[in-house]
Amino acid sequence: MSDCESPLKGKWALILGASSGFGAATARKLSQKGMNIFGVHLDMKQTMPRVREVISDIEANGGKAVFFNMNATNERKRAKALRRMKEELVASGQEYIWLMMHSLAFGTLKPFIAEKAEDAIDPPAMNMTLEVMAHSLVYWTQALWWEGLLGRGSRIFSMTSEGSHRVVPGYGAVSAAKASLESHTRQLAMELGPYGVLVNCIQAGVTDTPALRQIPGHEQIIEASIRRNPGKRMTVPEDVANTIAALAVPEVSWISGSVIFVDGGEDITG
Repeated sequence: MSDCESPLKGKWALILGASSGFGAATARKLSQKGMNIFGVHLDMKQTMPRVREVISDIEANGGKAVFFNMNATNERKRAKALRRMKEELVASGQEYIWLMMHSLAFGTLKPFIAEKAEDAIDPPAMNMTLEVMAHSLVYWTQALWWEGLLGRGSRIFSMTSEGSHRVVPGYGAVSAAKASLESHTRQLAMELGPYGVLVNCIQAGVTDTPALRQIPGHEQIIEASIRRNPGKRMTVPEDVANTIAALAVPEVSWISGSVIFVDGGEDITG
Protein backbone atom coordinates (compact mmCIF):
# COMPACT_ATOMS: atom_id res chain seq x y z
CA MET A 1 0.00 0.00 0.00
CA SER A 2 1.44 3.37 -0.98
CA ASP A 3 1.25 6.32 1.36
CA CYS A 4 -1.37 7.99 -0.85
CA GLU A 5 -3.60 4.95 -0.18
CA SER A 6 -2.83 4.89 3.52
CA PRO A 7 -5.85 4.53 5.83
CA LEU A 8 -4.23 7.26 7.94
CA LYS A 9 -4.14 9.83 5.15
CA GLY A 10 -5.66 13.15 6.22
CA LYS A 11 -6.06 12.16 9.87
CA TRP A 12 -4.54 14.26 12.64
CA ALA A 13 -2.11 13.26 15.38
CA LEU A 14 -1.36 15.32 18.47
CA ILE A 15 2.15 14.85 19.84
CA LEU A 16 3.08 16.28 23.23
CA GLY A 17 6.84 16.67 23.15
CA ALA A 18 7.14 16.88 19.38
CA SER A 19 10.43 18.68 18.96
CA SER A 20 12.95 15.94 19.76
CA GLY A 21 13.47 12.29 20.64
CA PHE A 22 10.52 9.93 20.40
CA GLY A 23 8.02 12.69 19.64
CA ALA A 24 9.95 14.11 16.69
CA ALA A 25 10.63 10.67 15.20
CA THR A 26 6.97 9.72 15.51
CA ALA A 27 5.82 13.00 13.96
CA ARG A 28 8.03 12.34 10.96
CA LYS A 29 6.91 8.72 10.59
CA LEU A 30 3.20 9.47 10.88
CA SER A 31 3.50 12.24 8.31
CA GLN A 32 5.05 9.68 5.93
CA LYS A 33 1.81 7.72 6.38
CA GLY A 34 -0.22 10.73 5.32
CA MET A 35 -1.09 12.18 8.71
CA ASN A 36 -1.15 15.83 9.74
CA ILE A 37 0.56 16.75 12.99
CA PHE A 38 -0.34 18.98 15.91
CA GLY A 39 2.87 19.41 17.90
CA VAL A 40 3.21 20.74 21.44
CA HIS A 41 6.72 21.57 22.61
CA LEU A 42 8.63 23.93 24.86
CA ASP A 43 11.76 25.30 23.25
CA MET A 44 13.95 28.33 23.73
CA LYS A 45 15.62 30.28 20.91
CA GLN A 46 18.68 28.02 20.78
CA THR A 47 16.67 24.85 20.14
CA MET A 48 14.11 26.30 17.74
CA PRO A 49 16.11 25.21 14.67
CA ARG A 50 15.36 21.56 15.47
CA VAL A 51 11.66 22.44 15.72
CA ARG A 52 11.77 24.01 12.28
CA GLU A 53 13.49 20.89 10.95
CA VAL A 54 10.68 18.68 12.23
CA ILE A 55 8.04 20.96 10.72
CA SER A 56 9.92 21.08 7.41
CA ASP A 57 10.15 17.28 7.29
CA ILE A 58 6.43 16.88 8.01
CA GLU A 59 5.55 19.31 5.23
CA ALA A 60 7.99 17.65 2.84
CA ASN A 61 6.09 14.41 3.45
CA GLY A 62 2.87 16.14 2.38
CA GLY A 63 1.46 16.66 5.85
CA LYS A 64 0.32 19.78 7.60
CA ALA A 65 2.16 20.84 10.76
CA VAL A 66 0.58 23.08 13.39
CA PHE A 67 2.94 23.52 16.33
CA PHE A 68 2.47 25.23 19.69
CA ASN A 69 5.49 26.41 21.71
CA MET A 70 4.01 26.31 25.20
CA ASN A 71 4.09 24.82 28.65
CA ALA A 72 1.98 21.70 28.22
CA THR A 73 0.74 21.90 31.82
CA ASN A 74 -0.66 25.43 31.46
CA GLU A 75 -4.44 25.05 31.45
CA ARG A 76 -5.16 28.38 29.78
CA LYS A 77 -2.68 27.77 26.97
CA ARG A 78 -3.99 24.24 26.53
CA ALA A 79 -7.53 25.56 26.07
CA LYS A 80 -6.32 28.10 23.50
CA ALA A 81 -4.39 25.43 21.60
CA LEU A 82 -7.40 23.12 21.55
CA ARG A 83 -9.56 25.86 20.04
CA ARG A 84 -7.03 26.23 17.23
CA MET A 85 -6.90 22.46 16.74
CA LYS A 86 -10.68 22.35 16.49
CA GLU A 87 -10.57 24.97 13.72
CA GLU A 88 -7.97 22.97 11.80
CA LEU A 89 -9.96 19.76 12.12
CA VAL A 90 -13.11 21.41 10.78
CA ALA A 91 -11.18 23.00 7.91
CA SER A 92 -9.70 19.64 6.92
CA GLY A 93 -12.98 17.75 7.19
CA GLN A 94 -11.93 15.66 10.19
CA GLU A 95 -14.19 15.17 13.21
CA TYR A 96 -11.58 14.37 15.84
CA ILE A 97 -7.96 13.62 16.59
CA TRP A 98 -7.03 10.09 15.61
CA LEU A 99 -3.90 9.71 17.72
CA MET A 100 -2.34 11.40 20.71
CA MET A 101 1.18 10.68 21.90
CA HIS A 102 2.31 11.82 25.35
CA SER A 103 6.09 12.14 25.22
CA LEU A 104 6.84 14.85 27.76
CA ALA A 105 10.22 14.42 29.44
CA PHE A 106 10.94 17.12 31.98
CA GLY A 107 11.62 16.36 35.60
CA THR A 108 13.96 16.79 38.53
CA LEU A 109 16.84 14.37 38.93
CA LYS A 110 17.73 14.53 42.61
CA PRO A 111 18.05 11.88 45.30
CA PHE A 112 15.42 11.50 47.98
CA ILE A 113 18.10 11.29 50.69
CA ALA A 114 21.20 13.50 50.75
CA GLU A 115 23.63 14.69 53.39
CA LYS A 116 22.37 18.25 52.91
CA ALA A 117 18.66 18.95 52.69
CA GLU A 118 19.14 21.35 49.79
CA ASP A 119 20.66 18.54 47.70
CA ALA A 120 17.57 16.31 48.07
CA ILE A 121 14.33 16.58 46.15
CA ASP A 122 11.71 18.88 47.68
CA PRO A 123 7.91 18.92 47.33
CA PRO A 124 7.75 21.51 44.50
CA ALA A 125 10.24 19.54 42.39
CA MET A 126 8.52 16.24 43.12
CA ASN A 127 5.10 17.66 42.28
CA MET A 128 6.35 19.31 39.08
CA THR A 129 7.89 16.06 37.86
CA LEU A 130 4.68 14.11 38.46
CA GLU A 131 2.56 16.89 36.95
CA VAL A 132 4.52 17.08 33.70
CA MET A 133 5.47 13.46 33.13
CA ALA A 134 2.34 11.70 34.44
CA HIS A 135 -0.70 13.74 35.44
CA SER A 136 -0.69 15.87 32.29
CA LEU A 137 -1.68 12.73 30.36
CA VAL A 138 -4.96 12.70 32.27
CA TYR A 139 -5.58 16.43 31.93
CA TRP A 140 -4.94 16.51 28.18
CA THR A 141 -7.14 13.45 27.66
CA GLN A 142 -9.92 15.02 29.72
CA ALA A 143 -9.70 18.26 27.75
CA LEU A 144 -9.78 16.45 24.41
CA TRP A 145 -12.77 14.39 25.51
CA TRP A 146 -14.80 17.31 26.79
CA GLU A 147 -14.08 19.25 23.59
CA GLY A 148 -15.34 16.33 21.49
CA LEU A 149 -11.89 15.80 19.97
CA LEU A 150 -11.70 12.06 20.65
CA GLY A 151 -13.93 9.54 18.91
CA ARG A 152 -14.32 5.86 18.19
CA GLY A 153 -10.99 4.61 16.86
CA SER A 154 -8.92 7.33 18.51
CA ARG A 155 -5.83 6.02 20.24
CA ILE A 156 -3.55 7.40 22.92
CA PHE A 157 0.05 6.39 23.59
CA SER A 158 2.06 7.31 26.67
CA MET A 159 5.80 6.73 27.06
CA THR A 160 7.24 4.83 30.00
CA SER A 161 10.60 3.22 30.76
CA GLU A 162 12.06 0.42 32.82
CA GLY A 163 12.60 3.09 35.46
CA SER A 164 8.96 2.54 36.41
CA HIS A 165 10.00 -0.67 38.16
CA ARG A 166 13.77 -0.37 38.55
CA VAL A 167 15.95 1.99 40.56
CA VAL A 168 18.55 4.38 39.16
CA PRO A 169 20.45 6.91 41.30
CA GLY A 170 18.75 10.30 41.19
CA TYR A 171 15.83 8.96 39.15
CA GLY A 172 13.33 8.59 42.00
CA ALA A 173 10.86 11.32 41.04
CA VAL A 174 10.91 10.34 37.37
CA SER A 175 10.53 6.68 38.35
CA ALA A 176 7.47 7.59 40.39
CA ALA A 177 6.12 9.56 37.43
CA LYS A 178 6.57 6.60 35.07
CA ALA A 179 4.82 4.23 37.48
CA SER A 180 2.00 6.74 37.84
CA LEU A 181 1.83 7.17 34.06
CA GLU A 182 1.31 3.44 33.61
CA SER A 183 -1.48 3.50 36.20
CA HIS A 184 -3.13 6.47 34.50
CA THR A 185 -2.92 4.64 31.17
CA ARG A 186 -4.76 1.61 32.57
CA GLN A 187 -7.44 3.78 34.18
CA LEU A 188 -8.04 5.79 31.02
CA ALA A 189 -8.21 2.59 28.96
CA MET A 190 -10.93 1.28 31.26
CA GLU A 191 -12.97 4.50 31.28
CA LEU A 192 -12.67 5.23 27.56
CA GLY A 193 -13.05 1.63 26.44
CA PRO A 194 -16.85 1.81 26.08
CA TYR A 195 -16.39 4.67 23.59
CA GLY A 196 -13.90 2.82 21.39
CA VAL A 197 -10.85 4.87 22.42
CA LEU A 198 -7.65 2.84 22.87
CA VAL A 199 -5.06 3.82 25.48
CA ASN A 200 -1.68 2.11 25.69
CA CYS A 201 1.79 2.70 27.08
CA ILE A 202 5.01 2.20 25.14
CA GLN A 203 8.04 1.08 27.15
CA ALA A 204 11.08 1.89 25.06
CA GLY A 205 14.50 0.48 25.79
CA VAL A 206 17.30 2.80 26.82
CA THR A 207 17.52 5.37 24.03
CA ASP A 208 20.11 8.08 23.45
CA THR A 209 17.82 11.12 23.64
CA PRO A 210 18.32 14.60 25.15
CA ALA A 211 16.30 13.39 28.16
CA LEU A 212 18.65 10.46 28.78
CA ARG A 213 21.71 12.71 28.68
CA GLN A 214 20.30 14.68 31.62
CA ILE A 215 20.54 11.61 33.87
CA PRO A 216 23.70 11.46 36.00
CA GLY A 217 25.83 8.52 34.90
CA HIS A 218 24.05 8.15 31.57
CA GLU A 219 27.27 6.88 29.99
CA GLN A 220 27.17 3.82 32.23
CA ILE A 221 23.47 3.34 31.51
CA ILE A 222 24.17 3.33 27.76
CA GLU A 223 27.04 0.89 28.14
CA ALA A 224 24.97 -1.51 30.27
CA SER A 225 22.06 -1.30 27.83
CA ILE A 226 24.15 -2.36 24.85
CA ARG A 227 25.79 -5.13 26.85
CA ARG A 228 22.57 -6.75 28.07
CA ASN A 229 20.28 -6.13 25.10
CA PRO A 230 19.84 -9.38 23.11
CA GLY A 231 20.11 -7.33 19.91
CA LYS A 232 23.40 -5.79 21.09
CA ARG A 233 22.31 -2.27 20.30
CA MET A 234 20.35 0.53 21.92
CA THR A 235 16.78 1.34 21.06
CA VAL A 236 16.49 4.29 18.67
CA PRO A 237 13.57 6.74 18.44
CA GLU A 238 12.61 5.29 15.06
CA ASP A 239 11.90 1.92 16.72
CA VAL A 240 9.16 3.58 18.73
CA ALA A 241 7.94 5.66 15.78
CA ASN A 242 7.61 2.57 13.58
CA THR A 243 5.69 0.74 16.30
CA ILE A 244 3.23 3.57 16.87
CA ALA A 245 2.71 3.95 13.12
CA ALA A 246 1.94 0.23 12.86
CA LEU A 247 -0.52 0.43 15.76
CA ALA A 248 -2.17 3.55 14.34
CA VAL A 249 -4.03 1.83 11.51
CA PRO A 250 -7.80 1.34 12.02
CA GLU A 251 -7.48 -2.45 11.74
CA VAL A 252 -5.67 -2.48 15.10
CA SER A 253 -8.64 -1.93 17.37
CA TRP A 254 -8.42 -4.41 20.27
CA ILE A 255 -5.22 -3.51 22.12
CA SER A 256 -5.84 -1.28 25.12
CA GLY A 257 -4.58 -0.90 28.67
CA SER A 258 -1.27 -2.53 27.80
CA VAL A 259 2.38 -1.75 28.33
CA ILE A 260 3.95 -2.53 24.96
CA PHE A 261 7.68 -3.23 25.07
CA VAL A 262 9.77 -1.74 22.25
CA ASP A 263 13.21 -2.68 23.47
CA GLY A 264 14.45 -5.75 21.60
CA GLY A 265 14.01 -7.82 24.74
CA GLU A 266 16.17 -5.55 26.91
CA ASP A 267 13.86 -5.52 29.92
CA ILE A 268 13.72 -9.30 30.26
CA THR A 269 17.49 -9.50 30.72
CA GLY A 270 17.58 -7.21 33.73
